[in-house]
Amino acid sequence: MSRRGNELEHRALQLIFDAEGEGILQSEMWKKLGVSSREGSRLALKFEEKGIIERQKVLHNGRWTYRLQSIRQPVTLDSIRGCPCLRCDDIDKCFPGGSRSPINCRQLTEWIMANAGDADTGPST
Repeated sequence: MSRRGNELEHRALQLIFDAEGEGILQSEMWKKLGVSSREGSRLALKFEEKGIIERQKVLHNGRWTYRLQSIRQPVTLDSIRGCPCLRCDDIDKCFPGGSRSPINCRQLTEWIMANAGDADTGPST
């Protein structure tokens, strides 16, 4: 994909992520991006196929369009705050098959379980 295409995808995803719970109308997205409805539609379909967004058909001002809602949220520093890996002395030995492993790390498992309910807002500190 061209650099312009990557930048366009990034801008489109940012619009969808910024819309949070309410989502953004597909027609609003392509207008804000300054692209054709066809190009906006292709972007939305691509994101849906990748499992990044959900498209819901809605009637808006007498016309059918799609509401685009993020399934995933971008990783932020708040989402990893307090993660034991960030202060682990054995991080250089920690990998699947290593002397330490994230797969069976008690501290990491406890941190994930303690913060699992905060998935939408990030871990508590």
